[in-house]
Amino acid sequence: MNVPRPRRPLTLRDVSEASGVSEMTVSRVLRNRGDVSAATREKVLTAAKTLGYVPNKIAGGLASQRVNLVAVVIPSLSNLVFPDVLGGVSAELDDTGLQPVIGVTNYSPAREEMVLYDMLSWRPSGVILAGLEHSKASRAMLANSGIPVVEIMDVDGEGIDTIVGISHRRAGREMAARILAAGYRRIGFVGTHMPEDHRARKRLAGFEEGLAEAGVPLEAREYYQGGSSLLKGRELTERILTRAPDLDFLYFSNDMIGAGGLLYCLDKGYDIPNRIGLAGFNGVDLLDGLPVRLATTDARRVDIGRRAARLVAGKDAIPEDRIVALTPTFLPGDTIRHG
Repeated sequence: MNVPRPRRPLTLRDVSEASGVSEMTVSRVLRNRGDVSAATREKVLTAAKTLGYVPNKIAGGLASQRVNLVAVVIPSLSNLVFPDVLGGVSAELDDTGLQPVIGVTNYSPAREEMVLYDMLSWRPSGVILAGLEHSKASRAMLANSGIPVVEIMDVDGEGIDTIVGISHRRAGREMAARILAAGYRRIGFVGTHMPEDHRARKRLAGFEEGLAEAGVPLEAREYYQGGSSLLKGRELTERILTRAPDLDFLYFSNDMIGAGGLLYCLDKGYDIPNRIGLAGFNGVDLLDGLPVRLATTDARRVDIGRRAARLVAGKDAIPEDRIVALTPTFLPGDTIRHG
């Protein structure tokens, strides 16, 4: 993937030329002064949004001015995955004079746009943000920010500048291969039904591809809305096993609901991993305290945070293809038969 370096930051003149309105009028619109007609205001705001222009909130407004902040934009703080990523970012920025500032999008592209607009207006030294899927306006703002932009967690897609992550499609395919190699054939999936959780969607796609190549269909699936919890994992596992009692393996879209499913199966006296096998995704520390170790995939969260921060801080050279692809690691635990 040959991605051009970010261009110079956009200026009022760029918006002025794109909208056919004087720089002074553009400035008045963007400072929300009332003495501009509605038609002119609309013209300026449309041009600014299309270009990806973000006003400079730093006093003095020098184009070259940067503050010692790194904008870190993530979808959730309640999901155990992202605090680990932040830990990696923070550890690497510790000796650089740069401070991470966190924005949370709740998996909403519109909210991501607002968070980026606000954060970029303070002219940070770099941006680290989760995922590769963004609105057109967000992409324009990032592409024209003139600062390092590192998209993290995922490498299955086109990046704006530099990307650091794992292939979720590959992680799904590898889990399918492990489950099939262990002799399981009646497989169910329990996961989140969030259209904006692109990484979970790609993982399931890879998982189904891996099964299909072996001529094994996914026999049942159970989806849920909202955040993950142990309780939700228990409820969904009960639901899918009541509906499809012959399943011999359950693949969960994350460890939190996988742990709930494991506790349900232990409560009901299932022989794990012989009667039924289970696997999650992420490799979170929560699993250390369970009576049986859940099979999972280490998604390299801390490493991803560290590598992204090193790129933003200039500690590491940017690779030629602008991709840092880490390898997801399968952790067999006690819930899959060892062939």
